[in-house]
Amino acid sequence: MSDLHERSVAAWRRHLGCAVEPHDLIARLSRGSLPEAFHAMAAAAPERPALDVDGSARTHGELDAAAGRFAALLREHGVAAGDRVLFSAPSSIAMVEAYLGVLRAGATVVLANPSYTRGELHHLASDSGAVIAVAAGQARAILAELADELPALQGVVDVETATAEFEPLAAESVDGDQAALLAYTSGTTGRPKAVPLTHANVLASIRAAMFAWRWTAGDVLVHSLPLFHQHGLSGVHATLLSGCRAVIAGKFDPEWICRTIASEGGTILLGVPAIYERLTAWDGIGGTDLSSLRLVVSGSAPLSPALAARVERTLGQIPLERYGTTESGLDVSNPYGGPRRPGTVGIPLPGIEMRVVGDAGDELPDGDDGEIVVRGPQVFGGYAGDETAVADSFYPGGWFRTGDIGNVDPADGYVSITGRAKELIISGGMNVYPREIELVLEDFDPVARAVVVGVPSERWGEEVVAAVVGNGGEEIVEEAVLEFVRDRLAPYKRPKRVVVVERLPTNEMGKVLRSEVVRLVER
Repeated sequence: MSDLHERSVAAWRRHLGCAVEPHDLIARLSRGSLPEAFHAMAAAAPERPALDVDGSARTHGELDAAAGRFAALLREHGVAAGDRVLFSAPSSIAMVEAYLGVLRAGATVVLANPSYTRGELHHLASDSGAVIAVAAGQARAILAELADELPALQGVVDVETATAEFEPLAAESVDGDQAALLAYTSGTTGRPKAVPLTHANVLASIRAAMFAWRWTAGDVLVHSLPLFHQHGLSGVHATLLSGCRAVIAGKFDPEWICRTIASEGGTILLGVPAIYERLTAWDGIGGTDLSSLRLVVSGSAPLSPALAARVERTLGQIPLERYGTTESGLDVSNPYGGPRRPGTVGIPLPGIEMRVVGDAGDELPDGDDGEIVVRGPQVFGGYAGDETAVADSFYPGGWFRTGDIGNVDPADGYVSITGRAKELIISGGMNVYPREIELVLEDFDPVARAVVVGVPSERWGEEVVAAVVGNGGEEIVEEAVLEFVRDRLAPYKRPKRVVVVERLPTNEMGKVLRSEVVRLVER
C-alpha cells in the first residue's frame, strides 16, 4: 500500500463502510467491458424492467437483444471493432438501444450534442476519423451532407432504423483497455480536445459511485439529464450494471419529476444545480409525496449552500454533491452516510487518489489552495492526437492535472473547489479565486446565483466583477451587495462592480459559460 496515497485509501474505506484491500478493489472496479457487464446482468434477470424513456419501456432482456441487433446492423455497414462511430441523437429509447449497439459491436462512441452546428459536427467527424454516424433529427441531415465531403465518413444510420431482421450479435469479449467513448471537452477555451475513455475507465467510474452510494437492483432512478452527455449516460450505465429500473424524460419538467417520483417510488434523483433551482421554485412541489427518495445527487456545476438548503427544505435531505471531470469520470463525493457538507464535494471515491498540489506538483499542506490532481482506474491515459496537451496534463506518477483549484479541510479531509486555474483572477498582483466570492454573494438574500469574473483594468490588471441573478423577490441594489461583502471579504477580493442579469449563459448541463459572462459585464 506504500505506493498509494494513504488518505485517499482511508476515504475509500469511509465510503464503503468496511475494510478494503486497495489493489483488489482497483482491479474489481475496472474488470471487464461495458457490453459484457450489461449482457451478464440482462442474462441473469431478462424480465426485470430496465428503462422507461418518455413512456417507451424495455426490460433488461429486451435492451440486450436490441443492442445485439443494432450491432449486427452496424456490421452490415462495415463497422469493425475499434472503429469510431459519431453518435448524435436526443434522448429516446431508440437512442439508448443504438448506443448499446455501438458498444456491442466493439466500436468507440464519439458523443456529439444533437444541437451542434454544421461546423461543430464537421470538426468532430473529421478529427475523430469516424467511419459511420448514428444520428437523428437535424444532426442526421447535416451528417448526411458531410458524408459526401469527408472520405472517412462512409454514411449515416438513423437511430430509428428497423433491426428486427437481424440476428443479435453476441456479447463478444471486448478488451477493457479499448476506448468505449471518445468525449470532447467543452471547448470554452479553444478547440475541444478528444478524450478517449476506455471500458475500464467508464466501469471504474460508475462502479465506484454505485458502491459508495449503495446503488442496488431495488432502486428506481429518476432523471431528465441529456443522454448524449456523460452525466446523463451514467444513470443508464448504473441501471444496466445494477439491474435496477430508471424512468427518464427527454426534457426537464419539475412537475414530471415530482409526479414520477411519487408514482414510481423513485429512490434516486440525479440532477445539476440548474435543475434544483427550477425544482425548488415549482409551486406544486409541497403537495407531492417525495418520501421514497433516499438519494439526491448534484454534479456538473457548483451547488451553492443556499440552494442546498432550499433542496433540503423541499426534498427532505441535503443533496449529495460530487465532483468529476470529462477526463477522470466521477472522482470525489460527499459520503452517503454523511455528514454532507454544502459547499464541499467530499472525499475521494473508491479507486481514486487525490492530492492538492503547488506549481511543482508537490502536495500542499491542508487548507492551502492548489491544483487538484487525481489518478486511478477512472482516469484517461491522455488526449488523442495531442502530445503537447498530454505532456502538460500529467505530473510524474500518472497524476492528472484537473485544472481545478481547491483545498482540503484540515479538520475532516473534505475537498472544496475554489475555482479553475484558468479562471484565476490576478487583481493588483493578488490571486482571487472566483468561487470563494460567489459563495459569499449567494449568501445575500436577494441573490439566487452569482458568477465572478476578471475584466481587464488599467489600474488593477484585472478587476473583480460579479454578475448576479435575483431570486424573484427583493430588488438587487449594487450598493447593498457591496456593503454586504465589505465585512466578509478582504478589499482585494471585493467586486468592483455588480451587474444584475436576468439569466446566466450556460450549456445544457448548467455549466456557466464564463467567457460569455465577461462579455455581458464588460463596459
